Amino acid sequence: METNLAPVPAIRVRGIEKSFKDLQVLRGVDFDVRAGSVFALLGSNGAGKTTLVRILSTLLKADAGTAAVNGFDVATQPGEVRESISLTGQFAAVDEVLTGRENLVLIARLRHLQDPGAIADDLLARFTLTEAGNRKASTYSGGMRRRLDIAMSLIGNPPVIFLDEPTTGLDPQARLEVWQTIRGLAVGGTTVLLTTQYLDEAETLADRIAILHKGTIIQNGTLAELKALLPPAKLEYVEKQPSLEEVFLALVDENGGIDTATGGRAAGTVQTGKEIQ
Repeated sequence: METNLAPVPAIRVRGIEKSFKDLQVLRGVDFDVRAGSVFALLGSNGAGKTTLVRILSTLLKADAGTAAVNGFDVATQPGEVRESISLTGQFAAVDEVLTGRENLVLIARLRHLQDPGAIADDLLARFTLTEAGNRKASTYSGGMRRRLDIAMSLIGNPPVIFLDEPTTGLDPQARLEVWQTIRGLAVGGTTVLLTTQYLDEAETLADRIAILHKGTIIQNGTLAELKALLPPAKLEYVEKQPSLEEVFLALVDENGGIDTATGGRAAGTVQTGKEIQ
């Protein structure tokens, strides 16, 4: 006899509510996150994204509803949930007095893992930080510091990672570095719940996107499904001009960019022209 059982979601949220005194922040939130996917929780400031992440990571108790992470109930099995997850907040939690490698070794020792040095060296290589490994974290750029922070959160190989607005305050180049890191996590099988207020971030990274507004999920779907909610776009010929972000990245790109001496563009940069939008 064959049975078609749907895989258990890595994260399941049903009817979660949370209030702070007279302020109701979450008003019955429901969604599932498939294992090994990137799920973006999109919403403006104050929408309740961080509150929900704190509930899922057992740092805060919900007033109503249920949630499970990696098959464990966040209310009744908080210890098992904590062993299954890692949380990276809006600001990198690195010790700037220590070197990058020392930060990683410290976390590996706190988790009582064998061979902390080898674990640190592997993560430095994985996150392209080997050359900077023996430098103090205080000398790192914003993107490097954030990559180190994410590397620290992966020590112990948690199957689920929460990234709460990981690119807040980063410059465009650092944001792209973090985006590449997040893509690599999903390719490696890690489930990522990403909260963000940046539309392009959700569009670029997420397998599914949920829009949290006034404490509830108002839409949840793939990018194609969400776009299908609007009328079809008109087919027009337009002249596409580069965005300021594209100009910035082209100018600072060490391997290409705009040739400022001739006014031309080097290979690999965005060119304008007649394109179909």
